[in-house]
Amino acid sequence: MAILGYTKLEALFRKAASLDIDKGHAKEITDIIEKKLVDFLIAAERNANLNGRDIIWEADLPITKGLQETIIEFKKLEEEIDVQDVLNYLTTIPPLKYPLAADLEAKLPELTGAILVVMARIMKEIDRESRRVNHELIERAGRIMDLTL
Repeated sequence: MAILGYTKLEALFRKAASLDIDKGHAKEITDIIEKKLVDFLIAAERNANLNGRDIIWEADLPITKGLQETIIEFKKLEEEIDVQDVLNYLTTIPPLKYPLAADLEAKLPELTGAILVVMARIMKEIDRESRRVNHELIERAGRIMDLTL
């Protein structure tokens, strides 16, 4: 189960970076977004453990200033990701060692949206001339995200 469907993904890419995606690329994009979300939660779990807690707080997320600004930009797009869809996705992956605090659960859609906006904007930076997303562009953006997020 994907965190978000094609229609929502398409709308977000258009609003965030004026990019058009084909339905065939939606899974490839959402796979990367979901992987990065899990990467953030694994880092947060480590931070909770280092702080002697058995619950993951929002403050445990490794949110940089740039990502915080992107969260704000995502909110301005006035597109929502359903928290239940994110939580349902998390049930499909191996469980984290610690549970998420309720305030963190509530913030997961914003984090997911920001990760998506980052990906869309990376793609736009790679190829400013094209509005079409292709497999190579998705792969390149994914590799950049792995290096930076």
